Amino acid sequence: MNTTETLTRTVSGSDVPAPGTYGIDPAHSGVEFTVRHLGLSKVKGRFVSFDGEVVIADDVAESTTSVRIEAASFETGNADRDGHVKSADFLDVEVHPSVDFETRAVRRDSDGWKLDGSLTIKGVTRPVTLDVDFEGAGVDPWGGQRIAFSASTKVEREEFGLTWNQALETGGVLVGKTVTIAIELQAVRQDS
Repeated sequence: MNTTETLTRTVSGSDVPAPGTYGIDPAHSGVEFTVRHLGLSKVKGRFVSFDGEVVIADDVAESTTSVRIEAASFETGNADRDGHVKSADFLDVEVHPSVDFETRAVRRDSDGWKLDGSLTIKGVTRPVTLDVDFEGAGVDPWGGQRIAFSASTKVEREEFGLTWNQALETGGVLVGKTVTIAIELQAVRQDS
């Protein structure tokens, strides 16, 4: 590969990756979430196992992303909580082994790039919009072309059938209904 090859280009006034097909590098990426506990503190966790592909089109608006997350790879650092979330009360990983995301549209608005897609959790598919920042591109020590993005969104878990909760005597509920999802993604070009 020619290391002087252009890895980025300017579209709508911002840098974007060069067109190509990029495989997600799970060792250098992360899918994390945050949800409120007791209406007080925030509990954070992550999915450890996932894969997917980012296809950057000549026309950025036609770019696509597909991600498959292994639902059973969910972890918060607490075995009892993790087991409960993997159960039928929440993710039901025995029946629904994956959480999936597919792009529907890529667009730019006054706040930056948006990735509209379909998120499927526990067999329920809903539209979501991710706020996306392109973090840059570079060549790794082995000659691979890499790109990186940060993305985030909020979803209402009950819309995906994750309705289990426990009312508190003091009011409120044990588990918050809004889940914040944060993604750090690095991908390696596959078609160079």
